[in-house]
Amino acid sequence: MNLRYSHTGCFRLIALLGFLISGSIVPVHAQLSPEDVVNIKQVGQVVLHPQATHVAYSLSIPRQADEEIGGNYSELRVIDLETWDISHLVTKPSNVSELSWIPGTNRLAFRMVDSEHHNRPQVYSIDVIGGDLMKHTSAPQGVMAYAFSSDPSVLAYTMRSPWPEEVQQRREQGFDMQVSGENERHVRLWVQDGDDTRAITEADMSVWDFEWSPDNHRLAVRMTFGTGLDDEMMFSEIRVVSARDGSSDLLAESQGKVGPMRWSPDGNRFAFLAAKAINDPLPQRIYITEVGNYIATDITPLSYEGTPEWLQWNDNSTLRFVAVEGTRTALREIPASGGEAKRLAGGDLEIFRAVSFAQNGRHFAAAVNRRDHPPEVYMGSITNGEWRRLTHHNRFLENRKLGRQTTIEWLGPDGLLIEGVLTYPVGYEEGQVYPLAILPHGGPEGVSIDGWNTRPLYPAQVLASEGYVVLKPNYRGSGGRGSWFTMANHRDLGGKEFEDVIRGIDHLAYQGLVDPRKVGISGTSYGGYFSAWAGTRFSDRFAAAITFAGLSNWISFMGTTDIPHEMSITHWDLWWFENQGLTWDRSPVAHLQGARTPILVAHGLADDRVHPEQSIQLHQFLKLNDIPTEMVMYPRQPHGLVERAHRLDFMERVIDWFNRYVKQ
Repeated sequence: MNLRYSHTGCFRLIALLGFLISGSIVPVHAQLSPEDVVNIKQVGQVVLHPQATHVAYSLSIPRQADEEIGGNYSELRVIDLETWDISHLVTKPSNVSELSWIPGTNRLAFRMVDSEHHNRPQVYSIDVIGGDLMKHTSAPQGVMAYAFSSDPSVLAYTMRSPWPEEVQQRREQGFDMQVSGENERHVRLWVQDGDDTRAITEADMSVWDFEWSPDNHRLAVRMTFGTGLDDEMMFSEIRVVSARDGSSDLLAESQGKVGPMRWSPDGNRFAFLAAKAINDPLPQRIYITEVGNYIATDITPLSYEGTPEWLQWNDNSTLRFVAVEGTRTALREIPASGGEAKRLAGGDLEIFRAVSFAQNGRHFAAAVNRRDHPPEVYMGSITNGEWRRLTHHNRFLENRKLGRQTTIEWLGPDGLLIEGVLTYPVGYEEGQVYPLAILPHGGPEGVSIDGWNTRPLYPAQVLASEGYVVLKPNYRGSGGRGSWFTMANHRDLGGKEFEDVIRGIDHLAYQGLVDPRKVGISGTSYGGYFSAWAGTRFSDRFAAAITFAGLSNWISFMGTTDIPHEMSITHWDLWWFENQGLTWDRSPVAHLQGARTPILVAHGLADDRVHPEQSIQLHQFLKLNDIPTEMVMYPRQPHGLVERAHRLDFMERVIDWFNRYVKQ
């Protein structure tokens, strides 16, 4: 591991001189390039000390071209809020996650992976004043998640069960067959109290989330009987479990997806985010239950249009939550009895998805991004709603000219108001007509937000530098506007939700901003489905399409994905065999005859969500129908791209494909 305790204050002059020197050889207002995108550092989790003395955060550090192949590193840094010095506590090649302050101390806890422990993460802590490192766990299979109780000598953590001894022996002899449903490895919850460590959940249950009660005697535990992600998303239950003997009882009723959950300070009530119904695609309603009476009450205001994502009690009578609201985010407060959700901060250019409060309840810290920069550490106050930026990890972006960005609105085919994030080309000139790049989000319950909108799979500002207008549409089915909007595409995937996108193109063409004959589309996952759908069923409207990890055949997808229940229940609201005709008709491969749009097909070979066969069959069928196509498969990549070379390669292919077929 690489641990270092050093203040950056001593190096400020050197850093400034280095910046000025490097800045002098970088052209002012240079275009943002794919190389720039893969070099971006991003702040991850941010936690404020209860006494507001320090802010700790994780920082994603990209690997360089000469380093070993792998994903980004995650370093640990702490800001002293009195001196503003930044301490680098853990640096690459070690990786940290799940930061938390140990109650009543100046010790910062975190989960760390390092090669010395065979990549099995354990819980560590460090005194941010003294700097001494302490190891808290020696979990044989590694710690997956952890939480200290209010007594710092007691913590709980989850660990995946090991293979049975006889199975492990057979595996070492090469008998490592994967038999469906056999030898499933559940995740159990353990409590460590001094030298005593004990499992408190059953061996045939899997734990996905947990929360200590204020009295330290109980934990709220979300668990399932199955071990897969499909079970976690659709069939979990919230139970209260004794920390002493593991006895349990139902704590709160829920159906479908469940999000963050919190005990009230007095331990008498319990709040959590969950779905409105089992077919709601997001856990976006606020529920409260009286402990001992598991019936949950939905206190989300009826007229509220937003998607809560983070939740915390302010006191025994009020809750605070962070929500996506359209293309912005906000921090709000609501009475536990229900009522108006008062906005405390946000709603402007600062985009944040969670906050960390000080004990005084007034000051908070967050990872904040804006249109001109990726996530950085900010401090905020509910007293005046103002923000203060604390970090600047990507100074080179100040020398990059970005396209102007804004949120636009238009009407869908039935008059429904649709929003999207629009990026103008760099050097935009009034009255000029431009080619258009559509970048649809995935999910379909994802959402495009009007903040920093460029990443390897969605290189919006890179395309703006290439002279494209870029639209990221929030079609019906997207998050950010409440359950009714997220469920508005039920039983109609690829129907009116895609017509929302077509209307967006027409809206921009009517304004004279884009040439409707020069439209390209590129998306990932469900956004990849949109791209394949655009290039086949709507081939007459698109000059080029790019699909990454996209769906092409709904029937075979349901037979190969790891989330068949989630996809069928919360998105289709229909099983494919209940309406085979509709399911096949909404499959891109059903509309190849007559299609002519060139389609670039890309996929990660380690993808369990959307099996690579979806791209393989699409590419095969495109070739058989003499439709221009290429296919690129990325080894080791899951449902996304994590390695530097692959990220660079994909962005360069996007630029080449669009320039070749859209601009011609």
